[in-house]
Amino acid sequence: MGNESSRPPRSGIATAGTVVVKVGSSSLTGAQGGLDPARVTALADALAARRLAGTNVVLVSSGAIAAGMVPLGLRRRPRDLATQQAAASVGQGALLAAYNVAFGRHGLTTGQVLLTADDVTRRGHYVNARRTIERLLALGVVPVINENDTVATHEIRFGDNDRLAALVAHLIDASALVLLSDVDALYDAPPSRPGAHRISEVHDQSTLDGVDIGGTGTAVGTGGMVTKIEAAQIATAAGVPTVLTSAVQAGAALAGEDVGTMFAPQGRRPSARQLWLRYATSPQGKLIIDDGAVAAVTQRGKSLLPAGIRRVTGHFSTGDAVDLVDDSGLVVARGLVNYDSKELPGLLGHNTRELARTLGPAYEREVVHRDHLAVLTRRAR
Repeated sequence: MGNESSRPPRSGIATAGTVVVKVGSSSLTGAQGGLDPARVTALADALAARRLAGTNVVLVSSGAIAAGMVPLGLRRRPRDLATQQAAASVGQGALLAAYNVAFGRHGLTTGQVLLTADDVTRRGHYVNARRTIERLLALGVVPVINENDTVATHEIRFGDNDRLAALVAHLIDASALVLLSDVDALYDAPPSRPGAHRISEVHDQSTLDGVDIGGTGTAVGTGGMVTKIEAAQIATAAGVPTVLTSAVQAGAALAGEDVGTMFAPQGRRPSARQLWLRYATSPQGKLIIDDGAVAAVTQRGKSLLPAGIRRVTGHFSTGDAVDLVDDSGLVVARGLVNYDSKELPGLLGHNTRELARTLGPAYEREVVHRDHLAVLTRRAR
């Protein structure tokens, strides 16, 4: 991918019909925590200019928990879930009110959309979320999306809004994703280190080989450079070009200028199901499978049957995501399992016809059907 014609055209960002923009808490808050009206206004000005020029703009915004810290007298982001949820409850209204004022200066209306991981991974929720966002855009509204922290459980975790933004970009078939934070680009070493150089474009994973990526977020946010890169990889795997830069350069990034780091889209856009399985599911267990099952699943597009499973680990229910692992410990695929972890061990090593004869026709089914399976590594034979 080294020739000039393969380079991702930044002009595509400038001409994108629909852009998803994600902003982190640290880009919206002041030194004492709490929302900084000047920063919110500056961001809204940049996005409003693009929206008024005819582009659909969807904003995925962190900041609810940070916005609730000052009213609650909290100096640092709370660690326990209950206080996080309380801070989000207090801060969510303040965050949307600030956006209403900032975008209202340009005659634009904002609409809040609160999502959890289920809303971008479960088919029924996915369709409803997409329909709502598309209708808001058709009405000229700027959707402001945030994770529904007040009811989330394990979804409140490190860098989740970065991943959410990438999944939203796929959800609505966006033309581009812009990830904004307090760092202006990806560098080949920590930016504070003398001699560190900005990486202007990432064409594939090899561009990142040897790059020293650090940082685990701030006192008000949960993200870091690692989660930004993961989000960029999710988006580019879905065919969405992605720019990573600072919030102060939002306007320049949207205009296609050479700021930040641009990640090139990789290959064809996969199905939504495949993307969900690869990036939006949390495996609840592992199925250690033999070499024949590895080849069947990864190379021949087959479903996983009980006969090919050596061992089961973890606790999971029917419909949960599980990793398929070879004898060396390599995760080769991920899929939705048709049995729970208590029942499955008794079926291992048996073919489905035998199980159907002894246990009934309901057992003549795959452990993981190929339609609910995503190959992660195609191991060479």
